[in-house]
Amino acid sequence: MLTVVLFSTLALGASFPVSASHVGSGQSRHTWMADNGNGTFSNPLFFEEFSDPDLIRVGDDYYLTGTTMHTMPGLPVLHSKDLVNWKLLGYAVDELDYGPQYRLEEGKSIYGQGIWAPCLRYHKGTFYIFSNVNGRATQVFTATNPAGPWAHHEMKKGFHDLSVLFDEDEKAYVVWGYRDLHIAQLNDSLDDIVPGTEHTPFGPTSLIGEGSHFYKINGKYVITSAWYAGRMRMACARADSPFGPYEIQPAISADEAFGFTSGYRLRNQGAGKFDTWPLNPHGGPEGVAMHQGGIVETQTGEWWGWSMMDANSIGRMTCLSPVTWEQGWPYFGLPGNLGRTPRTWVKPNTGFAERPSAPFARNDDFRGPSLANVWQWNHAPVDGKWSLSERQGFLRLHTVPGESLWNARNTLTQRAVGPASSPTVELDASGLETGDVAGLGLLNYPFAWIGIRKSTQGLEIVQYDQSTDKSEVQSLSSGRVWLRADCDFISEKAKFSFSTDGKAFRNLGPEFTMIFQLKTFQGIRYSLFAYGAGGGFADFSHFSVHELSPTALTQPIPIHREIRLENMKSKEAIVVKGGELASVTASDPLAQSPAAHFRVIDRKLGRVSLQTVDGRFVTVHGLGAQGQVSLEPTRNDDSQTFQWTEMARGDLLLLSLASHRNLRILPDGALRADEPGAQFDRKNGASFSWKPIS
Repeated sequence: MLTVVLFSTLALGASFPVSASHVGSGQSRHTWMADNGNGTFSNPLFFEEFSDPDLIRVGDDYYLTGTTMHTMPGLPVLHSKDLVNWKLLGYAVDELDYGPQYRLEEGKSIYGQGIWAPCLRYHKGTFYIFSNVNGRATQVFTATNPAGPWAHHEMKKGFHDLSVLFDEDEKAYVVWGYRDLHIAQLNDSLDDIVPGTEHTPFGPTSLIGEGSHFYKINGKYVITSAWYAGRMRMACARADSPFGPYEIQPAISADEAFGFTSGYRLRNQGAGKFDTWPLNPHGGPEGVAMHQGGIVETQTGEWWGWSMMDANSIGRMTCLSPVTWEQGWPYFGLPGNLGRTPRTWVKPNTGFAERPSAPFARNDDFRGPSLANVWQWNHAPVDGKWSLSERQGFLRLHTVPGESLWNARNTLTQRAVGPASSPTVELDASGLETGDVAGLGLLNYPFAWIGIRKSTQGLEIVQYDQSTDKSEVQSLSSGRVWLRADCDFISEKAKFSFSTDGKAFRNLGPEFTMIFQLKTFQGIRYSLFAYGAGGGFADFSHFSVHELSPTALTQPIPIHREIRLENMKSKEAIVVKGGELASVTASDPLAQSPAAHFRVIDRKLGRVSLQTVDGRFVTVHGLGAQGQVSLEPTRNDDSQTFQWTEMARGDLLLLSLASHRNLRILPDGALRADEPGAQFDRKNGASFSWKPIS
């Protein structure tokens, strides 16, 4: 059975409008928004999991969907006018139910399975989503309104990681598979391939991997595809016929990880004792770099790409890239720096100026007639065991028998949001019976939670960590408690706390290490749960998510101020020495003199020029690796302009608009603007800290 959701555009979850004066100023915002409010955006589009994205333009509108695996409802459909600010319209499928494993019954589950790798298309007035479901043929969802309702049918064949192309001659083609890709023509019913049309134009070592996206551009058939072995990247293939032969460009996007490296991983997928370790403790983009995605043309003729990166415990995040066509290939990045996506860049020109907004309203007081559309159930819910009406202003979860959070039915989840955030919820556990447990969890593998357990001795506040199988327990005199988890997705550590008055919080339990793993194929999920043998219930209210830094700029750009720039690895300061730019140690007298002072001049769009005390400007000549740096009088071109770019770990990169590469200190102390991007260990000399001059 599969139930199709019916969403009205009048019932959409609200986003958070933010005035441009606040965005990008370093002041606190409600939630992460990619739009900086000054004509630029910063990656990721959403600082949370949004994996296997597919995106299309229909007229002046853009639509986006992605993988949801075992969480329900599934296949979110988002809408945008500018490719940066998105609103969640709804979901294509309300609930998947193909057996007890979809309901967490009989000890079975579909963790890391369910519905995934969707292909979103539009043809002759109809929206299509083709998607995989484990153990089933490919599912097809259709609608004339992307907000729904969506109809559904199942194909006669399963197509792993498929992409569909509707050609101008009314024929439809499908590409699918892993490494050994297949291409075939679809029949008119879109439920099977036309016999005799299946081709395999790529071999298993062709660098054309999986997660394909199929296009026809200027008469050429174009396929983008992800490659995971060794260097994570996105490849591209092109041909004059849908069946080939294809030329291959093995890396139109590669190595871009915005300074991240692979974080904590499971060595043994939890077989027995959980064994975790940093996969790449020495740094590097391997395992996290942007890879799977596609391209789209705006109404104004610009090309943009999107792709995902495996951002460790928060999950796979979607990023947006300017596209540069060179020799017929759509490279992600800028001329002179092909394959590397800037973290901050000017917004796409779509002809529309949208206000900064977020697709989700994360907070919920549970006073509405239905759950906010940010919520998704862990597997199919038991509808008779939860309610928003039994107690006004509360989500009531009736306990259903279960052994742990892992198999607790009716667990309500939403994606965690980075770079750091704290979910808090008020819990009234007075309805629990002996043997029941309810609380706030970080659903993952391993998972952890804080909550209330009712034993024969009464109520207890408990913090449990599955990775160690240990609990911290304190007695509790009242069933009313506030629960909180403080999550840092840069360090990948979390702490749990509780309060009995909603004001003063006390820590409970040791730090919890958050990881990314392939058991659930998802990142951390904030979760409300109630399970046990008692048959009682738990009431939740006032769920909120506080984001410590929901902006790509933790500090405002110091326009019209003098600053001192210091390399974050070597601690060398940039100075004027002998009339030229150089770097010196922090102990050098020049580092503490006006020679190290640079006035920040506003060039709009989050861009700046750096002026020395003698009135000259830091100037770059040469594209790409030829970026030479000098000091010159003011010029009326881009040679003295830098995109001020703060990375997720706080380091500053200065991206030259002349070279399209970043300013860096060379080992000999000289400066060049030739560095492609951030480096995890900051040894490339391009990561800076800055301090204002009093």
